[in-house]
Amino acid sequence: MKLKITLFILVSLGIYVLNTLNQSGYFKTIENQFNGTSQIIEGIVGTEDITIDQKTGITFLSCEDRMSAKLGRPQQQGGIFAMNLNDSVPKPKLLTLNSLPIDFHPHGISLYNSPNGKKLLFVVNHRNSGNYIEKFEYKNDSLILLESIKNELLISPNDIVAVGENAFYFTNDHDEKLSSWRSIKDILKVGMGNVCFYKDGKMTKTNIENILYANGINVSLDGKTLYMASTSSNKLLIYDIEKSPETPILLKEIDTKTGVDNIELDTDGNLWIGCHPQALKFLSHAKDFNKNAPSEIIKLTRMGKEYEQKSVYVNDGTQISASSVGAVYKDKLLIGPVFQNKIVLAKMKM
Repeated sequence: MKLKITLFILVSLGIYVLNTLNQSGYFKTIENQFNGTSQIIEGIVGTEDITIDQKTGITFLSCEDRMSAKLGRPQQQGGIFAMNLNDSVPKPKLLTLNSLPIDFHPHGISLYNSPNGKKLLFVVNHRNSGNYIEKFEYKNDSLILLESIKNELLISPNDIVAVGENAFYFTNDHDEKLSSWRSIKDILKVGMGNVCFYKDGKMTKTNIENILYANGINVSLDGKTLYMASTSSNKLLIYDIEKSPETPILLKEIDTKTGVDNIELDTDGNLWIGCHPQALKFLSHAKDFNKNAPSEIIKLTRMGKEYEQKSVYVNDGTQISASSVGAVYKDKLLIGPVFQNKIVLAKMKM
């Protein structure tokens, strides 16, 4: 009897390990792929999120030197950069460093073009004193801090999408603070992520919870559909938010078979998602920046009720490692990494 129990445990453990390795992309063969040309823009570090104003080509980049923190060096102030993709040679310009009276360590960002012409940038900020949502207005090539939002539901905020001048969704990749117990639950694949909603001063938890690493979030161009990336399950979750913003209705789960991160949209409403095709190599890269981690950008095109998935950019990590975002403007694709001191500006053959 003991032998049977032991064998059952070993077989179950073996199946779990194999499934975990398969889901993490361990057995994938990474072959470089891109139909177009690309160049490296150096000098900005840890461009974890990017969003583009499709009306103007102005691009906002959320940057943080995560390398210094991991290497034990003094923590540097993060920043929001801007660059104009209509320029023949786009150059990043720092918008925030000297103008901010707060410590600033940005993560996910979202641009909202209001009906009255205001351009509002919402930023997840991991201050030393706690997590905040910072609300800026972009005006005259500058960012003006309008409001800092603090709430107990901002536990481990990752990404944000604005749906109004005073309304947004954000993801908590975990619903509890970092601890040894949380790490064990990650290994056991216990979903701890959730999505919260804020409107006019009131923040609430939605019914989207128990997610395996809730990460990138965005909405459709008509504002009726919510998209959310579950990185650890490789899934894109799609919700109807038209009738009740606080209780989204799950419409569809797409197994992308890659580690989905931030989500951006183009002018046709197609989804562009930065991905980590091999999760274990990403974790290795996060510990040792000399080790490359593959990068991938996928495009999801809506075809009625279905979505057609295509890998637009795949790289073994030699050009750029650990891509977390891919944002598109016309025929240009901008790719940002979690840690490295560069971004990729690619031109696609249309």
